[in-house]
Amino acid sequence: MKISFVDIEGAHTVTSGTAVVIDVMRAFTVAAWALHLGADHLVLVDDLETAITLADPNTLLFKDGIPDDRFDLHNSPHQLQTLDVTGRRIIQRTTAGTRAALAAREADNILCASFVCATATAHQLMASPDPEVTFVISGGLHAEEDLACAEFIAATAQGRGLSSEPYLRRADQSAAAADLRAGVAKGYTGVTEHDVAMCLDPDRFDFAMAAHPAGEHLHLRPTRQ
Repeated sequence: MKISFVDIEGAHTVTSGTAVVIDVMRAFTVAAWALHLGADHLVLVDDLETAITLADPNTLLFKDGIPDDRFDLHNSPHQLQTLDVTGRRIIQRTTAGTRAALAAREADNILCASFVCATATAHQLMASPDPEVTFVISGGLHAEEDLACAEFIAATAQGRGLSSEPYLRRADQSAAAADLRAGVAKGYTGVTEHDVAMCLDPDRFDFAMAAHPAGEHLHLRPTRQ
């Protein structure tokens, strides 16, 4: 298994093999929780207006960043617990995660991941071996939380059986975690004090998340081995 790591720009060059798109804080933690709570699937899009135009009565809209009354959730896994997502279609647009997944859409296979489904993602890679696996670090190659998660999944897929603890410590000390904590301190409404811990809850779920092209977008659903 040949493994490489790229950022969003590099994802555009991935035209074969498997792309594993990482967004720990918080897009693909939120996505995993939504699927666990019964959402039918997520539609990953790359701009806000597209998300709004795709909405229908069975749709929930998720985004990150500045709160917008047109959206039902602003990327908080803790606030997601208050929503009834059962059977709903979720349209998700985030600055890093969904854009990175769409940038890698030419790959033969696309998985989206975070720590909450890390080992399941590694098992997916082991069960369907691909000679080329590219980890797309959606926050950029400097994003320690995403890079740590990618490195843990890669090591596990290669059978190295390492503990997740050192990787989780790196993520907990990342700039992204600090930003979320700062947002809580400043009273931002789209984040809670529980979000970082929920993003660093390793292997909370036993499924990986596979993204499949659907027109100009990607549909994200759980997959198990």
